[in-house]
Amino acid sequence: MTPSHVVIAAIFLASAVGHFVFPRAFMSIMPSWLPSHRMLVYVSGAFEALGGIGILLPATRAAAGWGLIALLVAVFPANIQMLLNAHSAHASRAYQSALVARLPLQPLLIWWIYLTTVRAGA
Repeated sequence: MTPSHVVIAAIFLASAVGHFVFPRAFMSIMPSWLPSHRMLVYVSGAFEALGGIGILLPATRAAAGWGLIALLVAVFPANIQMLLNAHSAHASRAYQSALVARLPLQPLLIWWIYLTTVRAGA
């Protein structure tokens, strides 16, 4: 296990806890076209927890990496919705700029997970 595995696991485990402790915050950034917002928040939180734990175990690391990559792709519309919500609410330019800057971080996180779990041979 490398420091990257621990950091990735910590990121996803912390986010998973947030999904269960503050579900409304996550529901508020879900695109309206998605059904069952609360259920999807809990399901995505559960998958984040499973992925975070899976990264720590050599036997499941590669599968967990692929799972987290799929999850990050699936939740990307919520990141866009968060920016759209901020724009509609006339949030500060600084906040909106931070949300714009955050968008390319998701592909970088995907790449980091891929390198440290799948390509590295777990």
